[in-house]
Amino acid sequence: MESESEDLEFKQASGGFPGSFWDTYSVFANTEGGTIILGIIEKNDGLYLDILSDDLVEKYKKDFWNNVNNKSTISCNLLKNDDVQVVQFNGYNVMLFHIPCASREQQPVYRTTNPYSGTFKRNFEGDYKCTEKEVQRMFADANDSTPADSRILTNYSLNDLDKESLQQYRQLFAVARPSHPWLGLDDMTLLEKLGGYRKDRETGKVGFTVAGLLMFGKYDSITDNACTPDFFPDYQEWLDDDPDARWSTRIYPDGTWEANLFQYYRRVLPRLQNFLPNPFKLEGNIRKEETSARVAVREAFINLCIHADFTVNANLLVKHVKNKFVFSNPGTMLITKAQYYKGGQSVCRNKSLQKMFMMLGAAEKAGSGVDKILKGWNDANWRTPYIDTTCRPDIVNLYLPMVSLLDMDVKNGLTGILGKEIVHIEHNRLLTLALAYTEGYITNERLRYALNMHKADIYLLLKDLCNKNYLRAEGHGRGTKYCLPIENVGSMGSNVGSMGSNVGSMGSNIKKRMSKEEIREEIMITCSDWVSLDYIAATIKRNSGYLLDYIIPSMLEDGLIERMYPKVPRHPKQKYRARQK
Repeated sequence: MESESEDLEFKQASGGFPGSFWDTYSVFANTEGGTIILGIIEKNDGLYLDILSDDLVEKYKKDFWNNVNNKSTISCNLLKNDDVQVVQFNGYNVMLFHIPCASREQQPVYRTTNPYSGTFKRNFEGDYKCTEKEVQRMFADANDSTPADSRILTNYSLNDLDKESLQQYRQLFAVARPSHPWLGLDDMTLLEKLGGYRKDRETGKVGFTVAGLLMFGKYDSITDNACTPDFFPDYQEWLDDDPDARWSTRIYPDGTWEANLFQYYRRVLPRLQNFLPNPFKLEGNIRKEETSARVAVREAFINLCIHADFTVNANLLVKHVKNKFVFSNPGTMLITKAQYYKGGQSVCRNKSLQKMFMMLGAAEKAGSGVDKILKGWNDANWRTPYIDTTCRPDIVNLYLPMVSLLDMDVKNGLTGILGKEIVHIEHNRLLTLALAYTEGYITNERLRYALNMHKADIYLLLKDLCNKNYLRAEGHGRGTKYCLPIENVGSMGSNVGSMGSNVGSMGSNIKKRMSKEEIREEIMITCSDWVSLDYIAATIKRNSGYLLDYIIPSMLEDGLIERMYPKVPRHPKQKYRARQK
């Protein structure tokens, strides 16, 4: 049976219905859902059965249904009868409680009658009690009738808007929708139509909205305490292979431009799209410039803006890091990750901003943005985009890798660590190892969306790879990460051979055990001409990371080998050669 994970938790129950059950109920309801199991105990050395008699099971059923419908215990009942199951495991009773993720209208789900002291969430480190501000943001997200960006600001005027931004917006609007009737409206009426200025019919209050200022405002006015004081749009390029190097290009509020969302869009999006390949393509004898990859980047950028929670103290950040785009917006996801990857969901935190971008032809309400992102990357034959979330501050990160999952560099790297037969193992296992190689480590959750497999099947796959020494597990329970083995390939033993040829069969002249000096001699023989690190590792059957960190530096220092790109040690096309005499 699988150990505890981010959506699975065991509770000891032989001594009574566990009080901590309701903390975990709140956790699962406020995150991605999960299953609570009574009747099994997890300890450091494994899983143990807890004795639950038939009478005790019936009592716990009654206790659960009485309490789940009692608002002094928990604020919301999310379960149906089928969500509570009693199964037999090795002849013993086990109770399963499947807790779904609450909808955003139902959140926060909290213990007792006080949401500010009884709301819980989970991250990889464990469960935690939400702060008052975190709970307030959950209540704000639950109020779909009043989007966050529709708040009316007091004592703001046209002087707080950047006229140039509004004029440039009109120009792009006209290009996207040349016959639209709003184009003939004056500025104030256009702002009303877009949601940048409105009247509250209940209170009679009239004024510019948060959306109006975020999109067209002057930066000093946007960051006033009355609006969004933590607003900070940032773009960074980190393209240098030197890990100690700074960003090479940065666009941020430095006083040289009015840093509102529209100007951020104008400056950053073209720069991102210029890094994408632009293959020649004709449609009806007309060259088509808008590739699906460019559409994907545009959708990712717009999603960054319209889904951000601008009350969170975190930057709106886009990073271009060597063969990868990263879009980081403050806030939490309003749908589950499973719903996100499925697509078709249209839940937006900032509806007026969404409308403003829609008028530019750059956003849709149909929930197709995720589909376009995934399609664009699939069309380019790149690795599938993926998301993760962090908390305190709450941030959603979208990663768009611009690399093929199984290109030659990855294959060479894997064979250098695990042997040449590794590329012939079952496809999902090979993809798992490729992800571990390119990303440093993988988790069960990451693989769920990369492989489209159930987490229980992924657990068995990971367990099998660990048993065969292709992977090693780091951590325990819900925080477990899986990495490639760091020891050199010759020490992996016969277990590896059970899924293919033993990795030691790669070459008969290479010893499994070599001294450091013997490794250096083999490298000198291998580097008679320019070769890559992965080629060296594959040839002499040693871990490329070990060679790069412990062997190559000393050989460079001793003048035995030289780099093809000496000024950029981690150049993506770096190669090595024995120094010519």
